[in-house]
Amino acid sequence: MKAWAKRPREIRNLFNPAFCGVVLLRSLVSFETVQQNGMPFSLSLLVLPLSLHKVSRESIIRGNRSYLTKIVDENPEILVGLPERTKSLLPYTFEAYGLLMQQGAISVSGDGRIATTRGCIRKQLAGTDETQACQQAAHILGKKFAAIGDRVTIYATFGVRP
Repeated sequence: MKAWAKRPREIRNLFNPAFCGVVLLRSLVSFETVQQNGMPFSLSLLVLPLSLHKVSRESIIRGNRSYLTKIVDENPEILVGLPERTKSLLPYTFEAYGLLMQQGAISVSGDGRIATTRGCIRKQLAGTDETQACQQAAHILGKKFAAIGDRVTIYATFGVRP
């Protein structure tokens, strides 16, 4: 990763660790409303690539009341470029998790589950329409991941071999 000052302005704005952290927290908090033991780390790596990508985000928000498998079946464009997006966003995901750990907003259990600390994020969405949409998509993903509850099923839905 390049030093912060050496990154292009667009990258600094789009992949700001604080913003990426908020998006991840939205997903973690909604996951915990269904499963209190926290989200598996490996599932959390899908949150940013799906929430920040406009086509994926809009499909997820539109399909809020559907099952995750149905959303993906009806919107196969979500899968286009997902492996590359996931790989390219890994450094930003790790950077966001580093900031969240430093701030005491998350904890990691012995079995690799990431849990939030109480009161770590406001319930009200804030920001521009696009940043709110990213947070909303992450919130939906957290609930959908928790409802399925099986990592293998979630990976298979997105075409990833566990």
